[in-house]
Amino acid sequence: MNKQLKFRHELKYYMNPMQYLVMKRQLSNVIKLDKHAGPTGEYHIRSLYFDDIENKALHEKLAGVRDREKYRIRIYNKSDKVIHLEKKVKFNDYVSKLKETLTREMVDSVLAGNYESFNDPSRPLLAEMYYEMKNKLLRPKVIVDYVREAYVAKEGNVRITFDKRLQTGLNQVDIFDPQLSTINAFDDDITVFEVKFDEYLPEYIRIAIQAGGLVRQSNSKYVICRKLIKFNSWEDQ
Repeated sequence: MNKQLKFRHELKYYMNPMQYLVMKRQLSNVIKLDKHAGPTGEYHIRSLYFDDIENKALHEKLAGVRDREKYRIRIYNKSDKVIHLEKKVKFNDYVSKLKETLTREMVDSVLAGNYESFNDPSRPLLAEMYYEMKNKLLRPKVIVDYVREAYVAKEGNVRITFDKRLQTGLNQVDIFDPQLSTINAFDDDITVFEVKFDEYLPEYIRIAIQAGGLVRQSNSKYVICRKLIKFNSWEDQ
């Protein structure tokens, strides 16, 4: 395990509308809204995921490889005010994330096929992705789009999220496009429920998960959305 990274547990579940309402009611007195939540208690997330010419991130996930990583660019509330480059790392049952701030100009440049703005040795994550783009043909593959309702527990470093209305951009990678054409990722009204914690998961959360009949899932939003479009989308760019 990389000692420089802070790894956490990440549990994922699918829930129907009734399970979502019951879970919120059960936890309402012991969790509080995340500081990033808007007036409605929600905020919008749009991520542009990258993969190499061999679709390594996709195939490793489908094959059940336990140690893997993937890159994404993420914006919030369809705005370019805050843009992050993120590398998500999985090690056994733990996950970690590295993050760097980007400008709109840098992202536009990458989408246009010019990667030199990432060629910055003073910013290791950018330099790493630049290497991947130049040598392994890392390219934008799919947009993952959803609305997040996020909470934190009153004790411990525990974060709870309800991700709703999961969609993907249909053969598009312009993350800033206000007219982005999207399709639903699920046929039914499914909420992706995620629990992230360090070593301690409060017993009341564990009990609520068991009482709700939730079954842990392994599929990632990235894989779900890649499956909705042809696997060769954008691979020739």
